[in-house]
Amino acid sequence: MEQETKEKCGVFGVYAPEIDVASMISLALVALQHRGQESCGITTTDQGKFNSHKGLGLVSQVFNSEEVLLPLKGGVGIGHTRYSTAGKPTLDNSQPVVVESFQGKLAIAQNGNLSTHTSLKQKLLKKGIGFFKDSDIEVIAQILASSTELSSWESRITTLMNEADGAYSLCLMTKEAVFGCRDHLGLRPLCIGSFQVKDKDGKEVTRYALASESCAFFIIGATYLREVKPGEIVRLDEKGITSTQGREPRPAFCIFEYVYFSRPDTLLENQLVINVRERLGMQLAKEAPPPVADIVVGVPESAVPAAVGYSKQSGIPLKEGLMKNRYVHRTFIQPTQTLRKLGVSMKFTPVVENLKGKRVVLIDDSIVRGNTTMNLVKLIFEAGAKEVHVRVSSPPVRSPCFMGIDMATTDQMVAYNRTEEEVCKLLGATSLKYLSFEGLETAVKEGFNQGEQLGHGYCGACFTGKYPLPVDDW
Repeated sequence: MEQETKEKCGVFGVYAPEIDVASMISLALVALQHRGQESCGITTTDQGKFNSHKGLGLVSQVFNSEEVLLPLKGGVGIGHTRYSTAGKPTLDNSQPVVVESFQGKLAIAQNGNLSTHTSLKQKLLKKGIGFFKDSDIEVIAQILASSTELSSWESRITTLMNEADGAYSLCLMTKEAVFGCRDHLGLRPLCIGSFQVKDKDGKEVTRYALASESCAFFIIGATYLREVKPGEIVRLDEKGITSTQGREPRPAFCIFEYVYFSRPDTLLENQLVINVRERLGMQLAKEAPPPVADIVVGVPESAVPAAVGYSKQSGIPLKEGLMKNRYVHRTFIQPTQTLRKLGVSMKFTPVVENLKGKRVVLIDDSIVRGNTTMNLVKLIFEAGAKEVHVRVSSPPVRSPCFMGIDMATTDQMVAYNRTEEEVCKLLGATSLKYLSFEGLETAVKEGFNQGEQLGHGYCGACFTGKYPLPVDDW
């Protein structure tokens, strides 16, 4: 098993009845591809008819021609990129999911996990409701579809939000509107953007979209407006944006989004992720400077901003020491341990001339299983480095995540029940230091305006073992 944690899905929704939105959604999903590479799908609606196409693989593989997109007629639509956390990585479990209900058809795309999935499923089974999938998206669908006594979709979504606990950012689509909501902790990101289209009279009108990350807006020519608030329900329709508070907020945003998951050019809490990662590196240099070193090397590509910050704060020159081959498949999808190890070796190449004879500070953003870091330390030594001081711009990962991130089990985590010195020995490094959790929070909050930190809460359970919700049901 390789080190990398796995991204947890990306969602996108758009309301623009003046145009066919399928091409726009496919472009947005490309921007969100880092959040899930197992499968993807798009569902649109045209005069009440729902049109869907889903497939296993990358967006560019599934939506690879105009012939695939042309049948997806309609100006209202949602899309999804998936990495499985609950449910197998099969086409049957790919999203969006379309269900029939007493109130009409509903399409759903989810990012996250329900921590109360098991108890909610048992409750529905006792009511005589059957299940055909093994993912928690069907639990969400059945709760929404079975709320026949409620007159509006907002009230049905509110019922779901108050019955279900866990991490979920949802895009939902009816024949008239697109809805977005975040769980009351705001664990997973979701934001709103706007763009201009021309109506049948040639007049410009403003339409709106929802996305897991703001980076999806630039690619479609939209402007970032704001985040969907924890516990908030937003409706996009002919009237624009309508907001309803579905559940009282208790913010606990996943701080690991800053460390690794979100794209560097994404805005989270109105600050650019790449700037936060640079501050993480600066804070790391304050807390854990190396004894003596010649160069700083960042693990490409996600740890490079932290390496920039570490170099800036420490005064140690930043050098390219590792080159990443972008055309090698991700190592976690390789079917055998031997192929996984070969994948790690093929993925990175040492820049020998920059490393030979040097005392190197290797910056990584996180270490979970440790296999990749172990291989990189070995590569750098084999390239002729004298010393390799590993510095990590996040705390040790010691607890699993039940909130929509695949952090592996505790027995697979290299830092679980091990001291820093023991982990260092396993990695084969000269020295090892992590950023403290306090330092992580400090670097994140430095980007807020004075007084803006009030109300910002974070989930760092993978580092601290302190969960924002009970996880016994998982």
